[in-house]
Amino acid sequence: MLALAMVGSLAQAQGLKPSTSLLGPSTQRAIQRSTEPMTVDHIVAVVNNEPITQHEVRSRLQRLQQQAERNGMAMPPADEASKQVLEALIQEKAQLQLAAELGIRIDSAQVDEAELNVARQNQLTLEQMHTSLRQQGLGVEEFRTNIRQQLTLQRLREREVEARVRVTEADIDRFVAQKQDNPGADLQLHLAQILVAVPEEADATRLTTLMARAQTVAAKARSGADFAELAREFSDSPDRTSGGSLGLRTADRYPDLFVTAIRAVPVGGVAGPVRSPAGLHVLKVLDKRIAGMPDAFITQTRARHILLRPSVNLSESAAQAQLAALRQRIVAGQADFAALAKERSQDGSASQGGDLGWVGPGVFVPEFEEVMAKLAPNQISEPVVSRFGVHLIQVLERRQVELTPREQREQIRQLVREQKLDEAYLKWQEEIRMRAYVEMRGAPQ
Repeated sequence: MLALAMVGSLAQAQGLKPSTSLLGPSTQRAIQRSTEPMTVDHIVAVVNNEPITQHEVRSRLQRLQQQAERNGMAMPPADEASKQVLEALIQEKAQLQLAAELGIRIDSAQVDEAELNVARQNQLTLEQMHTSLRQQGLGVEEFRTNIRQQLTLQRLREREVEARVRVTEADIDRFVAQKQDNPGADLQLHLAQILVAVPEEADATRLTTLMARAQTVAAKARSGADFAELAREFSDSPDRTSGGSLGLRTADRYPDLFVTAIRAVPVGGVAGPVRSPAGLHVLKVLDKRIAGMPDAFITQTRARHILLRPSVNLSESAAQAQLAALRQRIVAGQADFAALAKERSQDGSASQGGDLGWVGPGVFVPEFEEVMAKLAPNQISEPVVSRFGVHLIQVLERRQVELTPREQREQIRQLVREQKLDEAYLKWQEEIRMRAYVEMRGAPQ
């Protein structure tokens, strides 16, 4: 199973989609083990004069079977799965041929670096990873060939697809306008209310009095008074005990008059009074979000670390042992993290006691950030291996920060770019498949 996890780690480390992504999500959930023994290898398809053999299909199918079983995925009949795997190999073969025609080459140094990153992400040395691969029947050279192919395909896609995708300011404006003008069920609201009940038999004089009361409450809310306290004091609704909070729910689960009243009101703003059969409502927008739009707030983390870089004189395992010993001293109160960072860390942050400052998601490499995200404030990690070396990480504190309009716009830019990339990639993949000469020699067994 580890071999499949390692291939997945390669894709994450390099920003790649694994070759299994060519099958699509439904296919990846649909792999079944074939019980037919293979007796004779034969060619099942030819792509531009290059053959695909039964052995290639069965090898890929076996890897996907293991992955499906590991993830508990549903599996279709073996013949259907084999056809889907064959189609994936045809597309992959055509793309690799195009890469060769364009002169795209991945040298051994790049493969070495990627292979080392996979091992580090699995918290293994190269020797340990190679041993694990052999125990699972996957040769080291076969694994390196797969790495080379994945890197080649990624380089090809960057050149042929990613480099051609552009996101203009008009694209961003259209995306925002579409979400805001037609939010539908995508709009989520968290409102609080103060209800001034109006009896059915209330005459004009009574209605005027109650409206004045509601307007007074609304004015206090707009002037900065605590809305929850106002609700507990003035509201006639049962939800006054919870400060008038109505909870976060999709817009279609709120009355239309509420949604209309707060449509142009920002988070923190107050609307009303608005009239309903129950009475007069003063509404406060506690949260407003649209599915598919970036959050207005992000979690920032302030952490520090001690970094040891493996070298000729310091193996990776020795660096891990040293940091484990330092951790024991810090946890026991025998040493100070910042002092040890200044003394021992081989990072530019050493002079600041290893302090990395406040950062948002996506700043650090995945293997570092994944561990950091799981740490509670003041907690210290075990030694963590990344592509930069071995780290000891401590989270100091966390906070919620509101994004500036410019930062939110940049996040939207990335959403639009991902959307365009997905569309462009599918179209490009279809074009490559259509241009390829494919001769089917028989269904895979």
